[in-house]
Amino acid sequence: MNWVKVFIAAFFEVFWVIGLKHADDLWTWIGTIISIIISFYLMIMAGKKLPVGTVYAVFVGMGTAGTVLSEIIFFHEPLKISKIILVLILLIGVVGLKLVTKDEQIEGGDTE
Repeated sequence: MNWVKVFIAAFFEVFWVIGLKHADDLWTWIGTIISIIISFYLMIMAGKKLPVGTVYAVFVGMGTAGTVLSEIIFFHEPLKISKIILVLILLIGVVGLKLVTKDEQIEGGDTE
């Protein structure tokens, strides 16, 4: 369940990152601020039970990939094969971190 929080947090990260660039009125700024709050709240809650370094890497990696793909799809950013390859490498690293990380961390326990 904690990894679901990380993925939802990354989903909202895409909205607030795009909002920082494209918000131009009160409602889009309010949506951006709400997305920031939801995103960081979920990431912090997941970080209380999972290794923080891995949570942050997954959060940033998924958010970065989502933002790049959203910019290409919705805002007509030029599609470059090099950009897609680098995003895929990033996602491979994120998935790799997730696979080698224990799902639950005992509070107050060793982080290894």
